[in-house]
Amino acid sequence: MFSPPPINNGIEVSGEYSLPIVILSIIIASLASFTAISMNERIQKNSFFHRNFWLVLASLAMGFGIWSMHFVGMSALSLPFMMHYDSLLTCLSIIPSVIASFLAFYIVNQKKRSIASYLLSGIFMGIGIATMHYTGMASMVMDAYYVYNPWIFITSIIIAILVSFVALYIFSRQQRYAKNNYIKAITSTIMGLAVPSMHYIGMAGTSFYLPKQQVMTAGHHMNMTLLITGVTIGITLLLGLLQLSSLVDRYVDFRVSHIDILTKLPNRRSFEKALNDEDVYRSIAVWNLHNLEKVNNDHGYHFGDEVIQYAANALHQLNLPLSELYRIDGNRLALLLQGKDRLNELQYAMKNISAKWNHPVIIQERKILIQGVCAISTINDQQSQKRLFSDILAVLSSPGIQYQNEVIRFDPLIHTYSFEQEILNTIDQAMKNDDLFLVYQPKVNASTHKIVGLEALIRWNHTEHGFLSPGVFIPILEQSHRISDVTNWVINRVCNQIKVWEEQNLPTYQIAINIPGEYVTSPRLLRTLKKALNRYSVNPSLVELEITETSVMESAESSMRAINTFREAGFSVALDDFGTGISSLSNLRQMPISTLKIDKSFVDEVPQSEKDSSILEAIIALGHSLNLNIVIEGVETKNQVDFLTSTSSLLSLQGYYFAKPMEPDEVMEWIKARNNE
Repeated sequence: MFSPPPINNGIEVSGEYSLPIVILSIIIASLASFTAISMNERIQKNSFFHRNFWLVLASLAMGFGIWSMHFVGMSALSLPFMMHYDSLLTCLSIIPSVIASFLAFYIVNQKKRSIASYLLSGIFMGIGIATMHYTGMASMVMDAYYVYNPWIFITSIIIAILVSFVALYIFSRQQRYAKNNYIKAITSTIMGLAVPSMHYIGMAGTSFYLPKQQVMTAGHHMNMTLLITGVTIGITLLLGLLQLSSLVDRYVDFRVSHIDILTKLPNRRSFEKALNDEDVYRSIAVWNLHNLEKVNNDHGYHFGDEVIQYAANALHQLNLPLSELYRIDGNRLALLLQGKDRLNELQYAMKNISAKWNHPVIIQERKILIQGVCAISTINDQQSQKRLFSDILAVLSSPGIQYQNEVIRFDPLIHTYSFEQEILNTIDQAMKNDDLFLVYQPKVNASTHKIVGLEALIRWNHTEHGFLSPGVFIPILEQSHRISDVTNWVINRVCNQIKVWEEQNLPTYQIAINIPGEYVTSPRLLRTLKKALNRYSVNPSLVELEITETSVMESAESSMRAINTFREAGFSVALDDFGTGISSLSNLRQMPISTLKIDKSFVDEVPQSEKDSSILEAIIALGHSLNLNIVIEGVETKNQVDFLTSTSSLLSLQGYYFAKPMEPDEVMEWIKARNNE
């Protein structure tokens, strides 16, 4: 192995390399690394598939790439004798590279990593590459025999370990930037070079000898057709599997986020999205099923689920045109209808359902009486469809409901006062009992995807109506001038949360608080802010005040003075929902704001819509020209992220693509997980 033959027994021969095939071998190793990195990226995400599934795929991709590179690299060498490969040993030689890749990737994907762990993973990968190489060499059947230079032999293994260490270190550290294909390509090229460097250095220390009686033949290349075909099919299958599994993940994520698991109907999030993002629905019916808890206690939760499914199927089988059925709560099903003048049609259909449910129905061979109430409402073209659900809640909060399957139409003279009054009567108790609570949605840098701040968002788990959308109760609080009390509560909760995180030695970030229009110019706001900062010992730079463009335009002069005062006190001030109000560039130029927050309506159709994309690029350019921080809200797809990142690396992005609004403990877990990537 290391000893050359006696001088009289053999003649040393040398070969020549084909440069195009050498380059091809490097490309194959880099492409395999790119595939492995892409699969490793999936390990870091919540996925329908277990993380070990992606770990195995990444190991197979890397191991297959190491194996392919070796044999393509050997085919690049033209030698003056015949040779072929032992099939069994050739196939077995892939095993060391796959196992080594698995061990290396397993180590670098651990949450706690150190230089020692990176070195250990590099040793595994380097030895795996070397073992595969020298096993592949042993599989060669030829007329000649070969000898290794011991020093170059050792050097090739050391180089494989060192380059693998560097590559895996970069591979691990760049995971947070993995969505950037340029960085991914650079990293996979470095990883890809670890394999050829070992191979070609090892070959440089390999000497081939022919017996003296052996006649040298013309330079011999292996038959490349079968090998290249196999390599191409293998890499294509791995990439195809990656794409397919990613599509499955996206589909599952969508189903979990937007579809109710029990009824397979769109859920509350889809319902709220339909009311907020579209303007096509004009009528609504909501069935509130009664006594489900008693049904669960008497017959079991499985039977209770069957009751809900029965009710959902009955409504679905109505097949009303231009309608969509949702399960918006545990015991509530909502039917939205498009088109004008459909109230009578809706009322007739709901009364038919009511008539059927006034008699016992058979579910799982048991007779049961479904009890509930149906609230219906409609709006005209001048009214916002967001009113539909608040009208329904007004009906359902009416004290006269008997839950005897009556169908009740919203009447503003009867129901509005009742619901609004209930909201106003319970808001103080909600703040006291933590029924009202805050969630925090992260903002991340477009280029690095590092967290740069949070926005505090209010939520209400109402004791009677369950989770209420802010779009339902905020307008009521604003109309009754109670929103300032809730804003003060938010300010104190945010400052207290910052203090808690600081005391726990957890990272703290600037937190944005929404300030309602009427409260911006109130002296009470500044007093509340200063009092909260002093009480919780919070630096004002950690608080950002978000004010809407419309509120500024309504009282421009007083708003400008208030913003100046906030900035002088050390607060950051953001202009929220920019572009949705009556924009004035001259006023924007004069505003002492620090941040421009672009409304999600400008993001929804990019990059598909060229017009929307151009408008968004123009707004971003305008913000940069005024030296403003720019936050894009409502970012929900990878295409949007890629477009925005290519537009500017200085943006901050916020939306469900990165994270949903989370409670404080969830936020810290999310941040910790990202920092460990």
